[in-house]
Amino acid sequence: MKRWGLLLLRVTTGWLLVLWGIDKFQDVGHGQLVAETFYFGIGTQAVVQQIFGGIEILLGALVILGLQRRRTYPLMLAILAFTAIGVWKSIIDPWGWFLDGSNVLFYPSVIIAAGALLLWGAIDEDEMALDAKMGA
Repeated sequence: MKRWGLLLLRVTTGWLLVLWGIDKFQDVGHGQLVAETFYFGIGTQAVVQQIFGGIEILLGALVILGLQRRRTYPLMLAILAFTAIGVWKSIIDPWGWFLDGSNVLFYPSVIIAAGALLLWGAIDEDEMALDAKMGA
């Protein structure tokens, strides 16, 4: 069961990055709004959104395939942890009882970051990754 769980976690986490990257190309305005709302306006320029979107797509594809995991997992964790930090109010107070601007739908950001941490920590146990198959 562990091998299938790691595969599913790797594929779904990587696919999330791909979807986020596509979103930055498909609707640059949405990416800009997200950056403005949650990340202090950092990276709101359209070209930055598209560059970062391309990086997310490439990173997500590598994660899905299980290639270059020793390089991609730390980067993936950094992106997902930064995302969780951006919605910290929703993690601490998901229902918004004490903090304005929280949303229960953003609570899973911390779960996704924890999943990325688990993938990195179990890197040698993911037998279904292409890296593992190739002996890398």
